Amino acid sequence: MKKTIIQGNRLTIAAGVVILGAAAASAERALSPSKGPMMSVPSQAPVQSENPFSLAGGALTIDIEARLRGEYRSNNYDFKGSNKDVTDDKWLLSRARIGALIKACPGFKMYVQAQDSREFGSDRAKIPGSADGAEGNDAFDLRQAWVEFGDVKDHPLTLKLGRQTLQYGDERLIGASEWNNLSRTFDAAKLRWEEKNWSLDLFAASEVDVSDVRQFNQSDFLNGREKRGLETDKVRSGQLFSGLYGSTGAFGPQTTDLYVLHLHEHWAPGDTNFFTYGTRMKSKPGAFSSAVDADGKKRALGVDYSGEFAFQSGSVKGKDLRAFALNGGLGYTLDQPWTPRLGVAYSYATGDKNGGDGKVGTFQNLFPTNHKFYGQLDAFSWQNMHDLELNFKVTPVKAVTLKSELHAFWLANTNDNWYRANKKAATFGAPSASVHPSAGGYAGSEADFTATWAVSKPFSVEAGYSRFFAGSYLKDTGSRSDANFGYLQAKLTF
Repeated sequence: MKKTIIQGNRLTIAAGVVILGAAAASAERALSPSKGPMMSVPSQAPVQSENPFSLAGGALTIDIEARLRGEYRSNNYDFKGSNKDVTDDKWLLSRARIGALIKACPGFKMYVQAQDSREFGSDRAKIPGSADGAEGNDAFDLRQAWVEFGDVKDHPLTLKLGRQTLQYGDERLIGASEWNNLSRTFDAAKLRWEEKNWSLDLFAASEVDVSDVRQFNQSDFLNGREKRGLETDKVRSGQLFSGLYGSTGAFGPQTTDLYVLHLHEHWAPGDTNFFTYGTRMKSKPGAFSSAVDADGKKRALGVDYSGEFAFQSGSVKGKDLRAFALNGGLGYTLDQPWTPRLGVAYSYATGDKNGGDGKVGTFQNLFPTNHKFYGQLDAFSWQNMHDLELNFKVTPVKAVTLKSELHAFWLANTNDNWYRANKKAATFGAPSASVHPSAGGYAGSEADFTATWAVSKPFSVEAGYSRFFAGSYLKDTGSRSDANFGYLQAKLTF
């Protein structure tokens, strides 16, 4: 009976979206670019005037996304060539979105978006967030539904209420995780003040949970402490994530961010209740170049740089937390054919020195988009790690980008876990404990190669191959095989 009700709810959502004229991609995609230095709009968002489904002079805008990605993985989770399991396989991931933006009157917008995510061809459980790493199935469900009051053209203050994406900075701590087939949204309230050269956001949010595919996706905060789950009951934590995030372009040729973030959750061992204080800076494209393209746009040549530092204090499940993380990057783009760019980057996040001392030293990665930073294989998150990276990018023709990356990874402390991109601890060796204090700290190196072809404005194709070379940590724990990952993705967006 419950399953029937849930299916009925999903069909009702689908019908409502279609009646509104909906059709999927991202809520922000339909919005016109804003003048603020920090935006929540995904980088692939098309300009609204280019959307063929913008109707009634822009009063109704329909957006659509269809994405297919085939993946092949071997030894990605256990690094053991002798052990064939469900993660050593190939599969197809599909994602479809349909949404509608309505500008009912000046100073008022509303948006609704549905998403359908599926996994085909593997033997994995296909349950989102399951132990075998499956992205899983989440049939037609509500991804976004928000209203926004205010218009920065008339007044700098706006308010957005409802289910929405939150994307800040480079998304190392707060992002939409678009690579993941399910992605991420929040039930949130966001108050924004936006001036010509600075902006300030105040928000309160709770992440939408898609791990129980039998019911309508809900956030912990809005769903209280209801018991739910597939095999066992899971008590929700009443999660509340809030923050103050400011950004400005007033200090030199860069964007400078300052933020204070707070996470509060209820757990049986004790509450999680900590603050994250941080700053970020990133040079503007072309800030150090006087060259311009044929159309008069400034070219991103010469030196570019970025950096971020975050410190955390409070408690995690009743244990005192003190942790920090940092990263920095430097690149140089040459004014040569194919516009080659060579870059170097370093990321570090603290680990825990002693799991039994009642204190936590592991940096908490919050709600990131990790796939963009720590290797395409998704073997690491911004926790208990060192990552030294060299990268190289060329553009043979305007529509084609080729990129290669080489990463070298170490665990910051072998008394702590190895944390994957999904922030879950990796388990290696025998016995099955995931902590190996006596193992060497060098986890291994990873080589990534990607190619992207923007066939047309709405259609793109992307392919990649990665190989992870096992280091001393894996060899000392009995997991000594190299890992491989390859994918081919096609995406259509309006």
